[in-house]
Amino acid sequence: MSAHVGTVCRSAYGYLQQLRSVIRVLSAEAAKIVVHAFISSRLDYCNSLLIGFSDNLLRCLQAVQNAAARLVTGTRRREHIMPVLRQLHWLPMRQRIEFKLAVLVYKAMNGLSPQYLADDCQLTCTAGRRLRSSNVATCEVPKTRTSLGDRSFTVAGLRLCNNPTSPST
Repeated sequence: MSAHVGTVCRSAYGYLQQLRSVIRVLSAEAAKIVVHAFISSRLDYCNSLLIGFSDNLLRCLQAVQNAAARLVTGTRRREHIMPVLRQLHWLPMRQRIEFKLAVLVYKAMNGLSPQYLADDCQLTCTAGRRLRSSNVATCEVPKTRTSLGDRSFTVAGLRLCNNPTSPST
């Protein structure tokens, strides 16, 4: 996976270098569209495979996103990046990955995705004891024995949808 992240970062930085000379003549909205087309699409490509990875691997992708945000807004390197990302309505990379995975699960559960994805998402309702949470349908998360199994779509996506407020590890 580190080879994939390295390739994505190198190509994105190459595009940022080429866009740096062109971006000055574009309007703010046009610059945002161009960066979305060339940079955000690269960052989003296969990023749902990075769920559960350490921060060290995602740091490179976050640095590319920060550089793109600074290029679009003209923000200096010493200024804090979070207000800039909020202004552009861009999620940080970890939340971006989780959001993409949650959207895939939502589509799978509502019949908006291919059948092979929908087969992995099954709602279960707890029967037996009457609890306050018994009227809430949750996804049945299969048990795994390896960290690779914990990062699979079936496990990570359903775990994320069952408990969306907990950070992924």
